[in-house]
Amino acid sequence: MSWKPEISELRRRQELARKMGGEEKLARHIKNGKLPVRDRIQKLLDPDSFHEVGSVTGKVDYDEEGNITQMQPANLITGRGKLDGRTVIVAGDDFTVRGGANDAGIREKLTHVEQMANELELPLVRLVDGTGGGGSVKTIETEGRTYIPAVRGWEVVVDNLSTVPVVGLALGSTAGLGAARVAASHYSMMVKGTSQMFVAGPPVVARVGEHLGKNELGGSDIHTRNGAVDDEVASEEEAFERTRQFLSYLPPSVHQLPARSACVDPADRKDDWLIEAIPRNPRQVYKMRKILKSVFDADSFFEMGKKWGRSVITGFARLDGWPVAVMASDPYHYAGAWTADAADKVLRFVDLAETFHLPVVHLVDVPGFLVGREAEEQATIRHGVRAMTAIFQAKTPWCSIILRKAYGVAGAAHMNASRFNIRYAWPSGDWGSLPVAGGLEAAYKSEIEASDDPEATLAEIEARLNQYKSPFRTAERFMVEEIIDPRDTRKLLCEFADLAAPLRKTGRPSFGVRP
Repeated sequence: MSWKPEISELRRRQELARKMGGEEKLARHIKNGKLPVRDRIQKLLDPDSFHEVGSVTGKVDYDEEGNITQMQPANLITGRGKLDGRTVIVAGDDFTVRGGANDAGIREKLTHVEQMANELELPLVRLVDGTGGGGSVKTIETEGRTYIPAVRGWEVVVDNLSTVPVVGLALGSTAGLGAARVAASHYSMMVKGTSQMFVAGPPVVARVGEHLGKNELGGSDIHTRNGAVDDEVASEEEAFERTRQFLSYLPPSVHQLPARSACVDPADRKDDWLIEAIPRNPRQVYKMRKILKSVFDADSFFEMGKKWGRSVITGFARLDGWPVAVMASDPYHYAGAWTADAADKVLRFVDLAETFHLPVVHLVDVPGFLVGREAEEQATIRHGVRAMTAIFQAKTPWCSIILRKAYGVAGAAHMNASRFNIRYAWPSGDWGSLPVAGGLEAAYKSEIEASDDPEATLAEIEARLNQYKSPFRTAERFMVEEIIDPRDTRKLLCEFADLAAPLRKTGRPSFGVRP
């Protein structure tokens, strides 16, 4: 009367599934510098915490007596586990089974795991290693037909972007739907040398006349610089560690708030060198990341997307233990001017902060949009307006600190001026509709041309105008609220975080995330 025989059968099938693609394919996979998917899951999650769902899914052959003769496991492993004590959902491709292409129960599992994250309101980590779509062209022969492309369950993928944190790790050659699953995430990574991402791989591209190797076509050095993927890491283990860090700043879903961490870094700590951080020479650059390290909780700044849109720095940090989203200018790249890529980076990051209820801190040194023929060819103004729209749509608490320049439309986008924000300026602040040096010749053209000494007249006009550029003149009219001692920045930012914490609201954002 016992059900032990069935349980024995269950264990046998689970054991067959654990063999994945077989010893030979596993050995080849490891030789190529990649971890098997089950090892990946084990290294990502807390020990012994993984609960697999669909452990016996696969394509099974039977003999005439109904006994299993062979089993090809589904090449998507799904389930739940703990990551630093917090429950997450995991979907891991098995490249050793048909190169991660669509097979057996994967279609159902792929939709199911997305729904699991969505309806349990838990973060989702995708370990992508393959196409994960409709399989290879061999499918035409094995199925005896073809089909009109459709991505079942993609509506859940889209909904997850506005519901739960999603991490996409490209851990091998990803193409088609596999590449789309990486891109449709809040944070994505590639492993240098062993990860590639394509719309279509080298054999397909060769048919249109381009003969390229995998890394030439879709290596991490390409996609971390064009914004398709956020970051490049040296190993899979580093990718897992950065996944833990990223998720530590976020709530499990939009229906909760980001948690405060213990903080031993005093909120009133002052670094005296900040009084000299901004050079008096406006053409001289400085290290913004050093300033970020100073004003936020010690070792709490987590940068994302470092290699693309480089005039803007984005990431997470903590202030007195509170997690915040951080934007900052990098004067080493186009003097901090917004390029088309930088504007796209801003848009995507503001959407992320708004979705997961993170207050924004913006350290501003923006001389405007990048100018010139190339900037016009890249439709910089269109991308910039989209970024500005995202900032004006955001309702999360916002604090801007103007360190140096804020010029033009891009400078105006340092915050939504139609709502209350906390804003400070350092005494190095320099702002206006147009820099004096850039607009002087046009504005005073007739006076300069009529002069006996145009160069001297130009210098005299510039010196005259510079008298009015003092930030104190702006403060007199309350057009900047407070000019502060740079050494007080951390204390004031911690106060902002404390003020913002009770204002954060749970729930879905008023607009969906744009991947």
